Amino acid sequence: MRNPGTRTWLALGRCHLLSWLAVAETAVWSVAALAVLGLPVGLGFVLLAPAATGLRALSNRSRRWLGTWSGRPVGGPDALPARTLGRSRRVFAILSDEGFWRDLVWATVDPVVGGLLVAVPVCLVWFGAFGALVQPFVWQHLGPDNWYAFVPVGSTPTALVAAALGLVFVLVGVLLAPPILRLHERWSRLVLSPPRHAELARRVARLTDTRADAVDAQAAELRRIERDLHDGAQARLVAMGMTLDNATRLLDRDPEAARQLLLDARDTSTRALDDLRDLVRGIHPPVLADRGLGDAVRSLALDSFLDVDVEVHLGGRPPTPVESAAYFAINELLTNAAKHAGARTVRVILDHDGRTLRATVSDDGHGGADPARGTGLRGIRRRLGTFDGTLAVHSPPGGPTTVTMEIPCALSSPKTSSSSGTD
Repeated sequence: MRNPGTRTWLALGRCHLLSWLAVAETAVWSVAALAVLGLPVGLGFVLLAPAATGLRALSNRSRRWLGTWSGRPVGGPDALPARTLGRSRRVFAILSDEGFWRDLVWATVDPVVGGLLVAVPVCLVWFGAFGALVQPFVWQHLGPDNWYAFVPVGSTPTALVAAALGLVFVLVGVLLAPPILRLHERWSRLVLSPPRHAELARRVARLTDTRADAVDAQAAELRRIERDLHDGAQARLVAMGMTLDNATRLLDRDPEAARQLLLDARDTSTRALDDLRDLVRGIHPPVLADRGLGDAVRSLALDSFLDVDVEVHLGGRPPTPVESAAYFAINELLTNAAKHAGARTVRVILDHDGRTLRATVSDDGHGGADPARGTGLRGIRRRLGTFDGTLAVHSPPGGPTTVTMEIPCALSSPKTSSSSGTD
């Protein structure tokens, strides 16, 4: 957790970034506007596609910054038409794309509204730095009409007053940065978020896909259970029945052989019981049902040969299906860290912000994890998608890897007192 001073200076740095983004928006907007206006003379057919691509890159960067800084992702429009289309077809497809026009409106208005907002702390800091660091040393070379703000600087005492005033401007600019950044977030979220009807349509499509994934996953799970029962417990129970039948035949004429067969049957029943317990543990672990998600993840940490640190901040228990999804997802991530990432230490953080269960799994492995190339991460994403959850993977080559899972849900009253706390 960053201290307030660090957050304040970080907000000032982000205001600087956003001010440069506003400059880039103006440049790309100029090309996009020229492309739209130049369509009748053919110039737009050359400029529109690259201008729209650049505009989308800037708006998506702003969405990523906004989501990362605020902790609340911002939905974006669908992808622009593919380059495989002909030039004319692609231009008309871009013109009919609602997301392009929203990006254009954003680039038209944001440099004025958002740019002016973030310019306030930035200008105050730089103007204050000029007064505090420059005026005291160069005032003699700036002529008799040298003013700093409302202070006429013509002597050493007035230069010192200008320096003090500059420090005040710097302080005001630094203190204004966090509230200005929050205002900019509200403004950007207003203009960058997709309209409600588009969000609803996307949500319906997502729910349709996740429902199909849930049906497929359920069918695969049933097949796995049937296979495990057939190849494990069922086979052992059949063998135990045959052994008992043989022991019954030998009981009168060879009691010692019958006794040995009964001992074998007992061993077989023990192994069948172990198979059933393993099967139940794979469906819904008893520790998860009895103790909750926090203690279940701690149990995973104890069973892992990695050094796993678990930190739990949950004021209650998520719904049972959500607990199960999060548990098996974390189990898969710990397995990946051990088998593929070459990690030695892993940190798991579970928390809930009142609306969303968040699980963050970080390891010190060599990185390079990509959901597009691994079935494990894709399976986790499908499992979370059933609950409208999301999976974010940050795994640069060389590491470290951080995977963040978020599932919207409410918490119920905890059944045990150990489901919250810190290890």
